[in-house]
Formats: sequence, C-alpha cells, structure tokens
Amino acid sequence: MNKRKLLAKILAGAKSIRFGDFVNLLEALGFQLARVNGSHHIFQHPKVREPVNIQEVHGQVKPYQIRQVVELIEVYGLTLDADDEAEEN
Repeated sequence: MNKRKLLAKILAGAKSIRFGDFVNLLEALGFQLARVNGSHHIFQHPKVREPVNIQEVHGQVKPYQIRQVVELIEVYGLTLDADDEAEEN
C-alpha cells in the first residue's frame, strides 16, 4: 500500500493494518528494526526515546500497537522521509 495513504488511514483511526505494510511505514518514518524477540519486533528511532514493539497476529498488527505509533507520530512530529515521498510520485 502507498505509504502516504497508509499513514492517512492509521491517523484516521484504522484498526486493521497488514503487518508488512506497517513495517514499511515505520521504516519510512525513520524507525529501524533493532531486534526480534519471538513474535515481538522492536523498532527504534533516533528522535523517539521509547522503543516501538509490534507483533504480527494473523497477518495484522495489533490495534493497540497502531494507536501507540499514532501517538508517537503526533508527540514527536514524525513525517515520511523525503526519499519515500519522491519514490511514490
């Protein structure tokens, strides 16, 4: 899915997001996969103090984890990388 559309979808309150699409969005926002511990994928961002933990359940991200990321986007003012925006146009 287009990263801009996906970002708009989660900011609008979507609860059902494919895991792979969500990982791509996190990476476009500047997060990097730090480690995987079982089903927990831990991402870190240089501007965000707390790590982001996401889990895949039946191909989807858990809704509360989507809400946590939305809160981080709003608190830290995270945006898509300029490179990702150029690729989509």
